[in-house]
Amino acid sequence: MKINDTQRVNAINPYQRSAEAKSVTNDKKAGRKDEVSISPEAMEMLQANATQASANAERAQKIQSLKEQVAAGTYKVDAGALADKLLPFLKGTGN
Repeated sequence: MKINDTQRVNAINPYQRSAEAKSVTNDKKAGRKDEVSISPEAMEMLQANATQASANAERAQKIQSLKEQVAAGTYKVDAGALADKLLPFLKGTGN
C-alpha cells in the first residue's frame, strides 16, 4: 500500500482551499462599517429615563434624610397635613 503518492507533491490541500476562501470573505467584511441609527421615539425614551433617574436620585436623598431624622429622633409629623390627607378617606367610608 502506498501512503504518499510522489506525483502529487504539488497537489493543493483541500483544507488550504477552504482557509483561502475564508480569508477572502474576511477581507470583504473588513471593508464594511457598522451603522446605528436611533429613532426619535427612542431618543424621547432616553430623555425620559434620564429625567426619571434624576428624580429618583432626589427621592433617594430625601428618603435617606428622613431615615436619619427618624433614627436620631428629630423627625416630627405634621399633624395638620396628615389630617388633611386622612379626612377625605374617612368621609368616604362613612366613619
